[in-house]
Amino acid sequence: MLIIVGLGNPTAEYADTYHNMGFKAIDALAASLNKSVKKAECNALTSTFSRNNEKIVLAKPMTYMNLSGEAVKSLLAKYKATPENLIVIYDDVDLERFTLRARAFGSAGTHNGMRNIVERVGTDRFKRIRVGIGRSGDELKDYVLSHIPAGEKEIFDRNFRLLAEYLTAYISDGDFDKLMREVNVVKG
Repeated sequence: MLIIVGLGNPTAEYADTYHNMGFKAIDALAASLNKSVKKAECNALTSTFSRNNEKIVLAKPMTYMNLSGEAVKSLLAKYKATPENLIVIYDDVDLERFTLRARAFGSAGTHNGMRNIVERVGTDRFKRIRVGIGRSGDELKDYVLSHIPAGEKEIFDRNFRLLAEYLTAYISDGDFDKLMREVNVVKG
């Protein structure tokens, strides 16, 4: 069992913002697997399928970012999964823009969506992939909800294609150490 959740905000006005990096990563992964993330369940849109006799769930919570834990907790319960079966992908202002970082566990840092997941799930012992968006001089809320400039979209999209390739390999081989080695060298 593997549940891969990308964090974002559900309405169209947020589609091309820095705070929707998790959604963009899930979309890239789904496209590379010829899947569509459309089934409504557990306060999320999902795609479920099997690979190597293992159930895989791709999910985009339809709660707003700060309540992402509701969807994640519901998905874990529905699929009888543990936090060890979970990967969460999200934006991180504390990482250099375009950098990707995978970790086996860790704190939520400054990310309110991750804080909510840790609170609702009851542990920080789950895998995560952070997408660096860097900081700007703007107010944090204004920055993360600002639209991504066209030139940056190309770089992020390239990184999401790489991430999709690495996650597809992980789905097949289950080697998270290898995934971390591959992901943690990706930069702009």
